[in-house]
Amino acid sequence: MQKSKPLLVTAGIMVTFSGIVGLIIYLARSRIITPELALLMMIALLGLYFGFGVLILAYRFVRGLE
Repeated sequence: MQKSKPLLVTAGIMVTFSGIVGLIIYLARSRIITPELALLMMIALLGLYFGFGVLILAYRFVRGLE
């Protein structure tokens, strides 16, 4: 059971990221937002996911030092 937990977390992250990207694409296709804004939102979303991933890795590293 313990080995499947990282897979569930990874799958959950992938599903939420894909869902938000899908929502951004839908908003751009339906002309609610401009394509430039959609691109900016996707870059910001990628930056958020990457940034929080680095913070989590740093937290786990520091916690392992104690």
